Amino acid sequence: MRIKALLIYLSLCPYFYLYGQEKRDTLTFRVVSYNVENLFDCRHDTLKNDYEFLPDAMRHWNYSKYRKKLDGIARVITAVGGWAPPALVALCEVENDSVMRDLTRYSALREAGYRYIITQSPDERGINVALLYQRGFFMPIACQSLPVDKPRRDSRPTRDILHVSGLLMNRDTLDVFVAHFPSRSGGAKESEPYRLLAAKKVKETADSLFQIRQHPQIILLGDFNDYPDNKSVRQVLRAEAPPTLPDSLYAKKLYHLLARKAATRKHFGSYKYQGEWGLLDHIIVSGTLLLKDSPLHTDEAKADVFSLPFLLTKDTKYYGKQPFRTYYGMKYQGGYSDHLPVYAELRLLY
Repeated sequence: MRIKALLIYLSLCPYFYLYGQEKRDTLTFRVVSYNVENLFDCRHDTLKNDYEFLPDAMRHWNYSKYRKKLDGIARVITAVGGWAPPALVALCEVENDSVMRDLTRYSALREAGYRYIITQSPDERGINVALLYQRGFFMPIACQSLPVDKPRRDSRPTRDILHVSGLLMNRDTLDVFVAHFPSRSGGAKESEPYRLLAAKKVKETADSLFQIRQHPQIILLGDFNDYPDNKSVRQVLRAEAPPTLPDSLYAKKLYHLLARKAATRKHFGSYKYQGEWGLLDHIIVSGTLLLKDSPLHTDEAKADVFSLPFLLTKDTKYYGKQPFRTYYGMKYQGGYSDHLPVYAELRLLY
């Protein structure tokens, strides 16, 4: 009798094991940050100073150039994704909703099925930031445009920061920030207070998420017009390279996935200025995303600048290569952007 009972138990063991086991799938995907260099349409917005990108302006920006630009940006985004389109794409220097609609519906990107969210910033030129997302992976549940304070009352308004909260496939919340900090126009030192205020706005919002989220998952993307060792990144955001010792990792802290590469690699960067490469485009994550046992995680080895040969052209003034941009000064080149995209690969358990 005991032997018979034992045989029955052993025959049912696989059933009990499978019934109690939590089956989980894994999804690997990429997030991208890309300054697309003045993605303007050809129509005048009466409330904005967009005269530079009109058919009768000095640049002679017209519909055929606009269409070529859309398909070029679509090609770059598709290439960065590799085997699949990136799940999230942060875009800087996009003009308006019309441009985003054309990019997602009428360019070579239309088969990717992207949705988008764009800011409506007070920037005088009319440029904004936007987030492309794959709805099957990321479902927005809330979004807000964060206005950036002006250093002085007579200072020009700058671009809002986009903050989107969304649900992942495992029902966890992911908070994504897209930022395009004020430019270095007028000098890096003179314009620095603008960027410090932009960084402060991001840090305050991130700190509030660290307080209210049980498991805060944050990704900050964009063109900061500052380098990883500048004050806006190191002192305000306090975003450093991830620690080499896992025990030194803080879950509720921001870490820069590209900071170590920027500090140790020669000729590393997303932008070239006067012959020198530098990293103006950033991917910063909360420490929770660096925990190996986290359902959503990554590491600095999975982040890099995307620099395939078709994105580069010969630098005739200095040396080597430089980004193949749309305009070089006022001369039309028909390239992609003056920036290279940056990306990170993440893994999701669901």
